[in-house]
Amino acid sequence: MNLKKIALVVAAAAAIGLFFYFDLQRYLTVAELKAHRAQLLDYYATHRLQTVLVFVAIYVVQTALSLPGAAILSLSAGAIFGAALGTLYAVLAATVGATLAFLASRYLFRDAIVGRFGAKLEGINRELAARGGNYLLFLRLVPLFPFFLINLAAGLTPLPLRTFVLTTFVGIIPGGFVFCNAGASLASVQNVREVASGRVLLSFALLGLFALVPAIYAKIKSR
Repeated sequence: MNLKKIALVVAAAAAIGLFFYFDLQRYLTVAELKAHRAQLLDYYATHRLQTVLVFVAIYVVQTALSLPGAAILSLSAGAIFGAALGTLYAVLAATVGATLAFLASRYLFRDAIVGRFGAKLEGINRELAARGGNYLLFLRLVPLFPFFLINLAAGLTPLPLRTFVLTTFVGIIPGGFVFCNAGASLASVQNVREVASGRVLLSFALLGLFALVPAIYAKIKSR
């Protein structure tokens, strides 16, 4: 491993360590968001571009390092920027962060990830290698596996980077909009779990099945 890769690994490990050392996760709650929403809106009113850039940067780092808090950040996007713009910023940031995690998995942490998650990733890897973008779109629409685990698994397969980026961007739009729309009406939200209701998850599952139709057809045809 060359010096650049070592430096990146050390920087990532340091950032993750600092996140948990200072217990920054305690700020990523619905209660904290409600308590500080007024201040965030006031700051956004006078520093629009800066607020957007800082938010996107935080979301990218959170996703790239597979840290907790994505749901709260999506709610925050809706609470600060509104449902439409919040979805745009959240989806763009999550896609960039997921792409960085994908590249890190492929080029930096491959051995460590296989050693830590090998058994859990085996099935995902097999399906991604066989069905590529269709299966990835299904996984993005239907939350069967954690978002970060899919990023890591995809990096271990021959899946093209362009396919990963495009499919991730499209696949997380529905979920992103649900959370950002809920964030725009933050007063009615008590916890993260109630946002992803059974009806919402069922809708995602149906969308995911449509994504798998070409793969299912190809499998039937081959038999």
